[in-house]
Amino acid sequence: MPASVRLRTALTETVGGLPRAFWWLWASTLVNRLGGFVVTFLSLYLTAERGYSPAYAGLVAALFGLGAAISAVGAGVLTDRLGRRPTLLAAQLATAVCTAVLGFTDGPVAIAVVAFLTGLANNASRPAISAIIADLVPAADRVRAFSLNYWAINLGFGVSAAAAGLIATHGYLTLFLLDALSTVLCAVLVFVKIPETRPERTAATGSEPRVGLGTVFRDGPFMAVVGVNLLLALVFQQGSTTLAVDMGRHGISTTMFGLVASLNGLMIVLLQIPLTRLTEGRSRSALLVASALLIGWGFGLTAVAGSSAALYAVTVAVWTVGEIINAPTMMGLVAELSPAQARGRYQGVYSLSWSLASFFGPAAGGLLLQYAGSAVTWGSCAVAGTLAAAVFPLIGRRRAAAGSPTDSPADAPADSTAVARPADAAAVTP
Repeated sequence: MPASVRLRTALTETVGGLPRAFWWLWASTLVNRLGGFVVTFLSLYLTAERGYSPAYAGLVAALFGLGAAISAVGAGVLTDRLGRRPTLLAAQLATAVCTAVLGFTDGPVAIAVVAFLTGLANNASRPAISAIIADLVPAADRVRAFSLNYWAINLGFGVSAAAAGLIATHGYLTLFLLDALSTVLCAVLVFVKIPETRPERTAATGSEPRVGLGTVFRDGPFMAVVGVNLLLALVFQQGSTTLAVDMGRHGISTTMFGLVASLNGLMIVLLQIPLTRLTEGRSRSALLVASALLIGWGFGLTAVAGSSAALYAVTVAVWTVGEIINAPTMMGLVAELSPAQARGRYQGVYSLSWSLASFFGPAAGGLLLQYAGSAVTWGSCAVAGTLAAAVFPLIGRRRAAAGSPTDSPADAPADSTAVARPADAAAVTP
C-alpha cells in the first residue's frame, strides 16, 4: 500500500466518525489554550514583575488551586441541573472577567482574593466539557475523542507558553488581556456551535434510584478510581514544582530545566495520537497498570539523575509516555462509570482529585525534598505509582463481581462499548 494511502487511512481512522459538535468543542478548547498565558506565568509575574516573595506566590497558587477544588463539585452539580451549555458559558465568561481584573489588581489581599475567584471560575468548565464529550461521542469512540481533546490542550499550552515569554516583554498586562480575550472567543464558539447535550430527565418513580452527590461518593468502584487518580495526580504535580527545585540543587541551570520540562509537551503533541491508535483494542486495565508504573517509576528514576540534564530528560520521557496512555484511558473509564443523567456530578468529583493534588502536591513535594531528601521524594513517587498499578485490577474485578464482565469498563478493551448501567435512567436529585 502506498505511503500516501496509509497516511490517509490512518488520518481517517484517527479523526473520522466523530460528531461535528465535538470538533467545534475541540476548536474552542484549542483557542482557549492558545491564549492560556496567566496560569503558567502567574508566579513569575508576582515575583519578577510585582516584587512579591516566592512564599506569597506559592500562597496565591494554593488559593487558585483551592478555588478550583471547590468549583469542581459545584460545577458538576450545575452541569446536571442547569445543563452543560449554560454552565460552560457561565464558567468561561466568569473566567474572562476574573482574568482581566487580575491584571489590574493591586495589593496582596486583593490579588489573593481575585486569584481564588479566577481558580473558582476557571475549573468550573471542566466537568461540563467532559460531560459534553461523553454525551456526544459513542462509548466505542470516547477514548479517541478524549485523546484528541487532550492533544488540543497540550498543543495550545505549548504554543501559548512559548508566545507568552515574548509577549511578557511588552508588559504582563497584555498577557492577562489576551488570555481573557481568548476565553471570550471560546465562549462565543460554544454559544454559536455547541448544542445542549444533557439527556432528557426521566420521571422519578419509587423503583428508580435517585442520583445525587451522596450517590457519587457512595459509588465504591468510582471513588476508588478517583482515589487512585488523586495518588497519580500528586505524583504529576512534582513535574512542575519539585523537579525544578531538585534540578537547581544539582546545579542545573533554569535554561536547561526549561528545555527538559518542554520535552513533556513536545512528546504529547507528537505521540498522543499515534500512541492512542497503537493502544486501541487493548485491555483498559492493562493500559492503566502500565501507565501507572511508567508514571511512578519515571518520576522515581529522578533519584539517580544526579547532575545530568540528559538523565532528567530520560525520566521526563518515561513518565510522559505514561501520561499519554493514562489521560484518555482514564477519562474514558470515568465517562463509562458515570450515569448519563449525573455525568456532571461524576466528572466534577473526578476533577476534584486533580484540584486537590494541585493544592497539596507542591507543598508535600517541597517538604519531602527539604526534610527527607531527593531519594525519599522520588522513591515515594515510585511507590505511589506501584500502588496505583496494583489497585486498577482490583477495581476491574470488583466491577465484574457486581455485574457481568462486560459491565466492567476497567477490564474492557479501550474501544469497547460498555453496557449501560441501571442508574443511567435514574432521577437526579440536587
